[in-house]
Amino acid sequence: MIIGREQPWRQIITAQSTLNHNASDKAPILCDLDGVIWLMHEPIDGSVEGIAALRKAGHRVLFVTNNSSATSAAQEDFLFNIGIEASNDVCTSAHAAGTLLRAGERVLVAGGLGVVESVLVAGAVVVGRTDDGESGKNDVDIETVIVGYHNTFDYAGMTRAAAAVRSGARLIATNDDATYPTPAGPIPGGGSILAAIVTASGVQPVIAGKPHAPMGDYVRLVLQRDDLSQAWMVGDRDSTDGAFARALGCRFALVLSGVSDDHETSAAKPNLVCLNLFEFATHILK
Repeated sequence: MIIGREQPWRQIITAQSTLNHNASDKAPILCDLDGVIWLMHEPIDGSVEGIAALRKAGHRVLFVTNNSSATSAAQEDFLFNIGIEASNDVCTSAHAAGTLLRAGERVLVAGGLGVVESVLVAGAVVVGRTDDGESGKNDVDIETVIVGYHNTFDYAGMTRAAAAVRSGARLIATNDDATYPTPAGPIPGGGSILAAIVTASGVQPVIAGKPHAPMGDYVRLVLQRDDLSQAWMVGDRDSTDGAFARALGCRFALVLSGVSDDHETSAAKPNLVCLNLFEFATHILK
């Protein structure tokens, strides 16, 4: 049974019919969620108003996040609850990871329900989850292990995932972000979990999320356009969002509402530095 709604890569063409998906000559806005729209789903001041203003001016806004733990429906509901309609407008690193799978592939998930959803939508088989209480002794013929953030990660789960990889399963990571922003400060992110499994297995992963190629391919698919030179990527982390913008060939706006608090430390020199998303929207709309 598929958890949540069908993923956008199965519905790209029909999705274009909705209001927010109408073709426009305005630059698309690719917007991170954590640290830009919200912190732990608590909206950052001005973020909701900023998105509304950009859309009213005709910009397509696509939310591009490395958060892989929540399902598509949950992500859209979180946004709706703070006043942002986002049907088919959320691209997660779990979605990007799902595009790397083939139908029938046997997958062990070391991640949240968002990863489970993407595996099932791809037509692959979820053999188990590393936090489901199973010992792993029945994990036979596992072809792929997918790793993403989950706050139930433990030593038993690391052992189970690493064993499958050492037995020949390929290792896919939704993202390698070391930390995750919260109102109380950064906490260990999916990249920290991944680092433990990489160390235990001795195998380097294929990484699906920002700033890596699978997420770029997925965003182009959703937008139905190859040339993103006029687009903006708005994010709070140069190493992820800035690098993603450079990979796409688009412009990068660094906001200081998440993990970055001093743009002088950014080696990339973003095209624009703003306190938050509202300031970015105000600048663009001028």
